[in-house]
Amino acid sequence: MLSEDDLHYLRRACALARHGLGDVSPNPPVGAVLVRGGEIVGEGWHRGAGLAHAEVEALAAAGGQARGATAYVSLEPCNHQGRTGPCTRELAERGVARVVFGVRDPNARAAGGAEYLRSAGIEATDAQMREARRLIEAFAVAAATDRPYVALKMATAVNGAIAARGGMRRWLTGEEARALVRSLRIEHDAVMVGAGTVRVDDPQLTVRPAHARRVPYRRIVVCEREPIPLDRRVLRRESNVETVILAPRGRAETFRALEPLARVVYADDERGRLDLGAALRALKAMGIRSVLCEGGPTLAAGLLARGLVDRLHWLIAPVVIAGAGAASSVGGDEELDFGGWHFDEVRALGADAYLSGRLQTEDGCSRD
Repeated sequence: MLSEDDLHYLRRACALARHGLGDVSPNPPVGAVLVRGGEIVGEGWHRGAGLAHAEVEALAAAGGQARGATAYVSLEPCNHQGRTGPCTRELAERGVARVVFGVRDPNARAAGGAEYLRSAGIEATDAQMREARRLIEAFAVAAATDRPYVALKMATAVNGAIAARGGMRRWLTGEEARALVRSLRIEHDAVMVGAGTVRVDDPQLTVRPAHARRVPYRRIVVCEREPIPLDRRVLRRESNVETVILAPRGRAETFRALEPLARVVYADDERGRLDLGAALRALKAMGIRSVLCEGGPTLAAGLLARGLVDRLHWLIAPVVIAGAGAASSVGGDEELDFGGWHFDEVRALGADAYLSGRLQTEDGCSRD
């Protein structure tokens, strides 16, 4: 049975892990806290692939005080030799007496840490903490499937409309909601939009404010039919930012002019149309493990209809866009049912509402 102190230190480990979001791919973000005699004696987080793991950072900070301490780790300590050695061995050799971790490692190659620790006489407890599981969602999906983790951000009016026809000339949501979107961009390997969004809104799709990343950031534009104009801002050269165009091979000639400005990836279905599933598999082959999709409505509906969305971030502004100038909602005339989604976070962001959730499986559990 975990105490309130145990949960407090685990939450601290999760908060430390968040410092690594956007920098540690393809590894998961991990934080660690060492506690002895009711005092924190060391803490750390994983800062990038090939660098020290969170437990090793915390052990280094603790020095001799690690002996007899309890280690709180957001993820089960790894039990394999990669670019760095197994953390389980480091914890055992430094005399840690107890380990409490937030969630089991979903990667079979690295799993087994708890069993190793117990065999070494160290008490190891799986807290099964939802916050810790949420931290590694992207890692877990990318480890278990042949595509990246896909998070979809939607911003709508209360009646489901997305914008006035021809594009909006003002923000639909408030500053707090926009700050959330900026933080989501930092956490993912890439941001993705449809060609219509690029034509109408001409977004830069950069991380703002400037964020020095260890992992290259990519901008992805999905072109189901026609290429985007050559003067769009996503085609400008940005430091450490690559633009990827996803296009159907059957129209390759019309995309030739884009090739000097962006990386064009062709992914077709059997009828020669753009295959979103194949496109996502191609992105993973490029090293992209997580994608934040920011729309527009056609792309969002396509991903949802094909079951390719792992998490939905839904922002609802307290306005109604109606009348002759109202744009379609996500999916247009096609009905999308969100009844099967489990929204595990619902809160206010200024005047806007924010819902975040995952699709439920047949047994009623959120898809992990």
